[in-house]
Amino acid sequence: MPSSSLASYYSTREPAKQGTPYLKSFRGLSVKPDIMFAGERVISLTQEQRHQFGEDGYLVLPNFFTNDQANKLKVHVDDMLDNFPLEGHPMTRFSIGDGRHVGDAYFLESGDKIRYFFEDDAFDEDGNLLIDKSRAINKIGHALHAHDPVFNRFSINRSTQQLARDLGFDDPRILQSMVICKQPHIGGEVPPHQDSTYLYTRPLSAIGFWFALEDCTLENGCLWFIPGSHRTHPVLKRFVRVTGNAGTTVMDIGHEEVSINDEDFVKVEVEAGSLVLIHGSVVHKSEANKSDRSRYVYTFHIIEGNAEYDHLNWLQPTEELPFTPLL
Repeated sequence: MPSSSLASYYSTREPAKQGTPYLKSFRGLSVKPDIMFAGERVISLTQEQRHQFGEDGYLVLPNFFTNDQANKLKVHVDDMLDNFPLEGHPMTRFSIGDGRHVGDAYFLESGDKIRYFFEDDAFDEDGNLLIDKSRAINKIGHALHAHDPVFNRFSINRSTQQLARDLGFDDPRILQSMVICKQPHIGGEVPPHQDSTYLYTRPLSAIGFWFALEDCTLENGCLWFIPGSHRTHPVLKRFVRVTGNAGTTVMDIGHEEVSINDEDFVKVEVEAGSLVLIHGSVVHKSEANKSDRSRYVYTFHIIEGNAEYDHLNWLQPTEELPFTPLL
């Protein structure tokens, strides 16, 4: 399905019928999917919001969750950062800038685990950490939605389920989740990209749910988008595994390139508690964080369960963790 058709698909298609809320058994405990939204109304998209998403390729939903929830999630992340062990850690760094892409086993085998990836600038020239480990992490990924009870409850609830229906999904599957820390002073730039490069399906179907745990501003590295680029910029490349799981590479998939101009980007500053929905084909980026404040976000991506997801993608489901049903 071409990008223009996909935009129409997700903005005009009738929502899927409401199903039974997903109830997951976690370590022997029955987990209510909407516990993080207890006592609150189910949040859904208006027709105008669906149209806006189809036009722009992204949509900001302010106050999707409360400041109290954002603070509790941030405290939880801080606890994780304080307590993960350095012993035995390969000190894998995460970067997608300047043509560099992480591709070691620690990264490639993280799809069904919770793993910690460092910022490039957290190390000196000899590979020694320059700062405390809790302030050196770029991101935590990629199965928080499955293995962490707090993020499991936050990810799978009646509001996120309803949004998936509103966006036209029949069988939405969560295939990755992560906390992105954007640490003070060293939080790296994320260059212009499209999420479907990394989460490629036929037809294209990836949508990102991006939750701001802190205020995201120009100073600490907010998102920037080219509005409507999901309709004008075809996905040109795929981030894939090298044969034999010997790393990763970027594969050209043969479309004619469309130029990306800095002046076309629009900054999107949001407050803590906001949700940003991100179309898999929209071009977006974020600048380096040179401020004194972190920029914690939690994000997960969904794809359509009946779309083709092949063996080339870097992220692969496992027997232990198939892609997680949202509905």
